[in-house]
Amino acid sequence: MTFNWEGVMPAVTTKFTKNDTLDIALFQTNINAQLNAGVHGIVLGGTLGEASTLQESEKKALTNAALEVVENKIPVLMNIAEQSTKSAIYAAKQAQIDGVSGLMMLPPMRYKACDVETVTYFKEVAKNTDLPIMIYNNPVDYKIEVTLDMFEDLMTCNNIQAVKESTRDISNVTKIINRFGNRLKIMTGVDTLALESLLMGANGWIAGLVCAFPAETVAIYELQKAGKIKEALEIYRWFLPLLELDIHPKLVQNIKLAETYTNIGTEFVRAPRLPLIGDERKKVIEIIETSLQNRPILPDYKNL
Repeated sequence: MTFNWEGVMPAVTTKFTKNDTLDIALFQTNINAQLNAGVHGIVLGGTLGEASTLQESEKKALTNAALEVVENKIPVLMNIAEQSTKSAIYAAKQAQIDGVSGLMMLPPMRYKACDVETVTYFKEVAKNTDLPIMIYNNPVDYKIEVTLDMFEDLMTCNNIQAVKESTRDISNVTKIINRFGNRLKIMTGVDTLALESLLMGANGWIAGLVCAFPAETVAIYELQKAGKIKEALEIYRWFLPLLELDIHPKLVQNIKLAETYTNIGTEFVRAPRLPLIGDERKKVIEIIETSLQNRPILPDYKNL
């Protein structure tokens, strides 16, 4: 499959049953909802997918389930988040065997690698797979920043092609474009800066609240792409209180709760995570219910 780093790509949640097993049927229901809304790719096993809790067999099952629904219409990516270079290479090779179209890669987990170690880690994985790679640059949550100079070094690997830009510095989009032009594609990774990043030149959006609201997310992308900025802004402004649920330590619980309201998910998370309770839960429910009461009527964004 020709890989295009553009459009909306949901970082999908992993669906569990109350017995802590994979809920493949519900997972596929959500993937179908994403496809019907017009997303451009699917990202498995990210933070929202509770990657650190998944077993290798579960990642394989999720990959198979996603590929079965997608039917080669859009790319499916697997996230690589490992503690050692050896494990990351193994995970990348396994993902390629399982049939994914690309990889999203975090820096080494737990150990705070220096710049040289981080670059070497990415390069070693890139040398051991033919899959296109997107580097996930999120120093806020993962404490390692991939700087522009580090990306300059990484550009010697042809299959390192994109960055999930999550530094939360909107000027970084312009800096990347000024430095690398079209060589390094930019997928914005912070929901609350998504439209701003797209307007500044980002190619696409690795989205979170899309898991519960796929149509609204894709509508914003397609409207801004068509130059209908006013229409995109109206939806984005309505969406912002929901999007803020993504930039929170309990983003998984928040978004899974939202999925229950749109009937494409449940609240089941894998321990040590637990569903929201008390005032925290009430606050999130208030945001979701208020947003649903004012949910916008979307234009025909698929035919702009």
